[in-house]
Amino acid sequence: MNPSLLSKLLELSTEAGEIIMKFHKHSSDYSTKDDTTPLTAADKASHEFLVNALEKLTPNIPILSEESSHIPFTVRQSWNEYWLIDPLDGTRDFIDGSPDFCISIAFIKQNYPTFGLIYSPFNKVHYYRLAHESSIKIVNREVSKIVTTKPKRWKKIVIGRYSTNNKKLKEHLKLKTNFETFKLGSALKFCLIAEGVYHYYPKFGRCSEWDTAAGVFILEGAGGKVVDLNNKALKYNLTKDNISPSFMAFA
Repeated sequence: MNPSLLSKLLELSTEAGEIIMKFHKHSSDYSTKDDTTPLTAADKASHEFLVNALEKLTPNIPILSEESSHIPFTVRQSWNEYWLIDPLDGTRDFIDGSPDFCISIAFIKQNYPTFGLIYSPFNKVHYYRLAHESSIKIVNREVSKIVTTKPKRWKKIVIGRYSTNNKKLKEHLKLKTNFETFKLGSALKFCLIAEGVYHYYPKFGRCSEWDTAAGVFILEGAGGKVVDLNNKALKYNLTKDNISPSFMAFA
């Protein structure tokens, strides 16, 4: 990816974040999609802006967004590369007034991410990684490389705010010792492990591919890894349902 394209993506995600924040005071207004997940006006506005912008920026690259997930697998399976985006990841957090929502943009090539960008509109923080490079955090135009850390005394485990009643997660945590759990929404969990705040993120509930791709790539570029329950790397665009398997994200 050339520097000018990266610069544009940083700009686009910032603009999409500004669009989202305009709806923040009215975030309790939402509908429910067929899969029972919520949909707000902010989701739709961010989706429309990002898709239109990416189509102009890279007109020959297909785009799969959470809000365009109806694209049939018969079409998608021929894609060798494509943009995979979540215009507003952490919609339930957004609705509840939490700051833990973000924009996720990944570039998938041959079923694996080669670029990942996550933007926190509330905190105005970018995380990104280019192929074969370390992961980066940008705050107030200050650019820094981020790296994972090892636990000093006990492991800090981060889980989703709405995952606490997941039976498999409860059973999994019973096997752990010397740890403390923290709750955080959206793909920001990957980013905070990447910058050394947390150490481990187990996920056993439903999670879509647009929820994981950018975060996986960013975490790997900071020294971490993400594997499924068979210790295999997550792959993308190989199934009809766009669902990522249960996984474990490690510092």
